[in-house]
Amino acid sequence: MSERYSRQELFTPIGAEGQTKISSKHVLVVGAGALGTGNAEVLVRSGIGKITIVDRDYVEWSNLQRQQLYEESDAAERMPKAIAAKKGLTRINSTVNIEAHVMDVSVEEMERFIRGVDLVIDATDNFDIRMIINDISQKYEVPWIYGACVGSYGISYTILPGETPCLHCLLDSVPMGGMTCDTVGIISPAVQMVVSYQTTEALKILVEDYQALRKKLVSFDLWNNEQVGITLDKLKKDSCVSCGTERTYPYLNFSNQLRTAVLCGRDTVQLRPSNKKNIDLDNLSNILARQGRKVTQNPFLLSFTIQGHRFVLFKDGRVLIHGTKDIAEAKTLYHRYLG
Repeated sequence: MSERYSRQELFTPIGAEGQTKISSKHVLVVGAGALGTGNAEVLVRSGIGKITIVDRDYVEWSNLQRQQLYEESDAAERMPKAIAAKKGLTRINSTVNIEAHVMDVSVEEMERFIRGVDLVIDATDNFDIRMIINDISQKYEVPWIYGACVGSYGISYTILPGETPCLHCLLDSVPMGGMTCDTVGIISPAVQMVVSYQTTEALKILVEDYQALRKKLVSFDLWNNEQVGITLDKLKKDSCVSCGTERTYPYLNFSNQLRTAVLCGRDTVQLRPSNKKNIDLDNLSNILARQGRKVTQNPFLLSFTIQGHRFVLFKDGRVLIHGTKDIAEAKTLYHRYLG
């Protein structure tokens, strides 16, 4: 056991002192999908003191292609991802304190989980939770590492409260969403690349080597052999309501979260983003058509059916999901297919 981290300690920027720091730190991983399992495994193998994993979903067969902690038995039993992840991680390193929570993350949960955490890793699949992470990070001055991937494309950025622009600062300048793995697919190497960027930055923070942090947003497309690093320092805004001089943390308020309503007598859930969007219906229609989906469309909305549920999407981002009265199920379908 004394040799367990010897190769990591031989790496000069970490060393024995850095290893001691890693073993005393607590990381919160929000999401236990492809990025979450990859990040969690690296951190657990690295000897993190404590890791908390939060996820609302269960393992499906389509996850096994890229979500590295899961096995066929997990998919067959529809095991909650957080529980399956803890099981796999415990087999890898039984000395790590691993907490697993099966739940949908909202402001209330983040307010509770952020206490005593040294770092938050974004491994979620929807924008609303990312904005909650962003505001909670700024409020409690806890660094977090943004990451996302789809197709062969990936993106990552490390956010340090008080130093770097926050995610809210970047909204007008950096594309953050739109496509999802369930609409355009994903290849596993793109996941592993984002995980590599996130976990390397995480180790720098955990050993407190802040000078070594990348300080750039990195994006890449592995299939097309493209990679870009962008310096974002000038995008930090004093007027930002999440990290500026007069903060209100808007995404910690219920009014700025995804709004839901069950439509009376219609077996339908309506979901409405907090801010109006301008959806490119033609682009989404083309993506769905390439998947063999039957899409009906007019200048104001488009409609398609997936898994027995009919989606009606309006240009302002509002969605009706027919065939369910379960708000949690409707939110899962929304984020899975619409980002």
